[in-house]
Amino acid sequence: MQAEMASAVPGKSPDSGTLRELKVFRSAGRGPWEKTPDSDWQDWRWQLKHRITSLDQLQKLLPNLTKEEIAGATLANHKLALAITPYFFNLMDPENLQDPVRRQVVPRIEETRTAPWEMSDPCGEDGHSPVPGLVHRYPDRVLFLVTDRCAAYCRYCTRSRLVSNASGYDFHPEFDRQIGYIQEHPEIRDVLLSGGDPLLLSDDKLDHLLGRLRAIPHLEFLRIGTRIPIFLPQRITPALCAILKKYHPLFISIHCNHPVELSLEARQALESLADSGIPLGNQSVLLKQVNDDLEVMKALLHKLLMCRVRPYYLYQCDLIAGSAHLRSSVQKGLALMEQLRGHTTGYAVPTYVIDAPGGGGKVPINPEYILCRNAGRVLIRNYEGKVFEYPEAPDGSPLARPKSSTALESVPDPA
Repeated sequence: MQAEMASAVPGKSPDSGTLRELKVFRSAGRGPWEKTPDSDWQDWRWQLKHRITSLDQLQKLLPNLTKEEIAGATLANHKLALAITPYFFNLMDPENLQDPVRRQVVPRIEETRTAPWEMSDPCGEDGHSPVPGLVHRYPDRVLFLVTDRCAAYCRYCTRSRLVSNASGYDFHPEFDRQIGYIQEHPEIRDVLLSGGDPLLLSDDKLDHLLGRLRAIPHLEFLRIGTRIPIFLPQRITPALCAILKKYHPLFISIHCNHPVELSLEARQALESLADSGIPLGNQSVLLKQVNDDLEVMKALLHKLLMCRVRPYYLYQCDLIAGSAHLRSSVQKGLALMEQLRGHTTGYAVPTYVIDAPGGGGKVPINPEYILCRNAGRVLIRNYEGKVFEYPEAPDGSPLARPKSSTALESVPDPA
């Protein structure tokens, strides 16, 4: 059986000029730091030391700051610190008030406004923390928080209560207690290092920590969640890669939201990690006027694959306090997924998820592809809107292929 229904909204032409332009890899350049010696610019510690961290610095570099941004930068360090690496700042178009990089890292006064449904800990991590800095929400894996520092601070950060210590959370990891808990729980097979950003640890400290974890017999693999290849690609040095490749199987999840973030420098950093045998995935957050547009999202996903990074998750923006101005709708997210599935390679299609508020974990959200299901058959549609029937026995096992077209007449009608 095959029927027609209203077709899914088709995406724009994959040959459009906008899409081609978004997929070009460009260098961030030096911008206002053009006289900086190459030895300094390529030094990740120099980048950290020269981050933009104050309103005065922002106003010199962005003379067109809006009143909302000025007020936000004035109050930023009371909630979530302001910090932007010179490299990442150079990805901005300083003339564009709606620049997607600018929207992610320049504070706004809206951050101080909390909607009734927003929370300081929207994923309920504190309630699933058996020891400080360790979150055990899923049966066989834990989240290991190693630091409260990042190279730059995303204004929608789920852990804004913790990172940068601007709100007085006073986070101090206790590696001995965290590792001790993992050692005592043999059901844990997977550890995700996050924070803050684990790749801000020194080479020696990271090497020591990974070595202690790898020595635990029941741990099967390790993961690192990081935005360093995007915020600070200079950190991905040969020495760091040599350390990481000692601890395979080791996976890295990066966080990239817009195709402009995938510069030539970021691509080189990601390729260095991939060449070290590290599987790479990306976790994006759906953000209003940043990536909630089909061509922008498709360009991002395609560029990630060109950087040897598999799109992994697309998160609905968590209900973190002060993020409403950046939150796109679930309806928009579903529309994007509808226009991706079948219209581009499956490798480029992430899983769209909502981290259930209050600690319910990740819930996949998909367009409705199953139209009807009963004891006799499943009625499904494809990306074109065409309807197909899959026969099924009452116990759920597939039926044998009908010998003739009349055989389907015995299958109960879904109505």
